[in-house]
Amino acid sequence: MISRRHFLHATAAAHALAVASGLGPLGRAAAQQRLSEQDILRFEPLGQVTILHVTDIHAQLVPLYFREPSINLGVGPAKGKPPHLTDQAFRDFFKIAGGTAEAHALTSDDFTALARTYGRMGGMDRVSRLISAIRAERGADKVLLLDGGDTWQGSWTALQTRGDDMVQVMNALGVEAMTSHWEFTYGEDRVKELAEKSKAAFLAQNVRDNEWQEAVFEPRKTFEKGGAKIAVIGQAFPRTPIANPRWMIPKWEFGLREEDIQKQVDEARAEGADVVVLLSHNGFDVDAKLATRVNGIDVILTAHTHDAMPGVVTAGRTILVASGSHGKFVSRLDLDIRDKKVTGYRYKLLPVFSDAITPDPSMAGLVHTIRKPFATELAQEIGRTDSLLFRRGNFNGTFDDLIAQAMLAERDAEIALTPGFRWGGTLLPGDAITFDAIANATAITYPACYRMEMTGAQLKDVLEDVADNIFHPDPYFQGGGDMVRVGGVGYAIDVSAPMGRRISDLTLLKSGRPLEASRPYTVAGWASVNQGTQGPPIWDVVKAHVARHKTVRIEPNSAVKVTGA
Repeated sequence: MISRRHFLHATAAAHALAVASGLGPLGRAAAQQRLSEQDILRFEPLGQVTILHVTDIHAQLVPLYFREPSINLGVGPAKGKPPHLTDQAFRDFFKIAGGTAEAHALTSDDFTALARTYGRMGGMDRVSRLISAIRAERGADKVLLLDGGDTWQGSWTALQTRGDDMVQVMNALGVEAMTSHWEFTYGEDRVKELAEKSKAAFLAQNVRDNEWQEAVFEPRKTFEKGGAKIAVIGQAFPRTPIANPRWMIPKWEFGLREEDIQKQVDEARAEGADVVVLLSHNGFDVDAKLATRVNGIDVILTAHTHDAMPGVVTAGRTILVASGSHGKFVSRLDLDIRDKKVTGYRYKLLPVFSDAITPDPSMAGLVHTIRKPFATELAQEIGRTDSLLFRRGNFNGTFDDLIAQAMLAERDAEIALTPGFRWGGTLLPGDAITFDAIANATAITYPACYRMEMTGAQLKDVLEDVADNIFHPDPYFQGGGDMVRVGGVGYAIDVSAPMGRRISDLTLLKSGRPLEASRPYTVAGWASVNQGTQGPPIWDVVKAHVARHKTVRIEPNSAVKVTGA
């Protein structure tokens, strides 16, 4: 595990940088509720090379609201350290004033009010505008644009085109290399087909053919930028066959493969690389540990856990960058390279405030073309919400609660289980619940909403297994997800307890009685990794429920009691 000394060094470095920069010089303009493209782009260049990083876009083509978590617990050496800080603690650490654009972008307090002040974020036409401006300012031959994965999945257009829409968009954006996770849920043949169509190198050093143990994809690629050789090693999500259906990728093996990463680093150095970058989808805590165990990595561009931090963390000589999700941010990292070493760096997390950025007309046209065949369906208003609907956080979010309520009602179940996915936009009170919004929270290739019986003991085992996947003190045993969301049942969780002893006080909410270990309960759920799962697609279940009620109001969920944090 990462040592306390290394982590304290890392967080101290992050704190020093954050005090100096944050999101950059937005403070006064933000306080005056005026924000310009120039404010967002303002940056003092350094050195010969600029690395731009986007990740976890989840196929979001147009601007959206996305609320950052109010609960993001760290365990073991990560407890109470970035990125496991939220709201006031996060703002205090990174010296961010409340009520500002930075606060809205990075924390959840007063989200509705600040969203109405600062507007939506993201939109690939706005992202394209920022990247084009940086290329023009810096010189395209000095800029390397990298994508951390979870790009081809997460919207209705991506599902219907089986990822082709996002390949078109990222080709137009000029991405030069990517790695992956949710991309694999299109299946082996489709992933290979799209990787061939992509202009970006599809890098994944840790994916092997399970018969011959040969690399399925290119492990690394070297780019020349600003006179420097930059070796980029791809690291796909190591636990893909566990977190997602194994039957979709039956011939491929994954894993962390730490020794193989070291081999890739050593080979890149031997071939003359000036800079070694790990383009990773491991998750932040895994990468923080890996940085202390693999020698020679200059930069880790981390992904998967959707963390957005306005400063880097350093572990020894390795710089860790966390760029958020859903197209809300673009990371800019300038490197000064001398004698094959990074001798200096400067970083900025660029917030993509949609109202402040002029859309790139070419990208806007492409997005319009992609969405046009689905526009009527996407715009269909199914109902409205009287409450804030959000998803992100370690435990239940209100959008997850809506999905759970829909399953309880439409599938006539006593208990509902909905996966702890982090993708999907946020709706403000009074917003229309369109089919687009529902699909953004549910669009996957294995959407069947099943109905089955589980005993109280089996349900406890499920929750214990998921909890260990999230709260194991060793990051290498974490999957980097969030707890399965529950409907119809409450429980207590001690996140500091060992495996098998975290979950207690399971209660059926309808009766207020404890769950009986041997009694079967009717359970509805979706996103089962088992092949052949039967049931209607989850978006139809949610759509029917919202259409029946017309207006939904989700009260704060108090059914999960958390201790040990």
